[in-house]
Amino acid sequence: MAELNDVQAYVVNATNNEKNKEANDSEEEYLPFARAEIVRLMKDNLDDDKMIRERVKVEMNKFLGQILKNVCEQLNTYPYTTVEYEMFKECIYPYQNITRINQEKERILLHLNAIKADCDALSSDVIKTLKIKDTKEEETNMFRNPTTEESKKILAKAVEGLEAK
Repeated sequence: MAELNDVQAYVVNATNNEKNKEANDSEEEYLPFARAEIVRLMKDNLDDDKMIRERVKVEMNKFLGQILKNVCEQLNTYPYTTVEYEMFKECIYPYQNITRINQEKERILLHLNAIKADCDALSSDVIKTLKIKDTKEEETNMFRNPTTEESKKILAKAVEGLEAK
């Protein structure tokens, strides 16, 4: 009886192993590049003490395939039948210059924040120096930063006052 259970367990394990192997084979079928080449390139560029999990290998393969697909979609937007090197260079520009693009983004964001701070300072100056009415509400709100809508209204009133003079 115990031998029969061992045989059944062996058959079940063999069947499960075959199913897992088929699942792995079907998983490998849709990968765009050879797994060994991806792993070799990753190992060439990683530290020697790093180990790469299977999922990372698969996802790197998919990621590189997606980049290839995106570049080819951009190349397809050109009306020419021959893909030239200049067209290719233009399509891979974002991938080649991602560091410089991110630095430019940071520079623009810092510049926009400086402009916002200048606008807030000007708005505050307008509120302090060009009082439209002497009311209690205006005095209590004088030292807080106005909202964008309030700033627009205040500036519009100030311009109207200057135009009237």
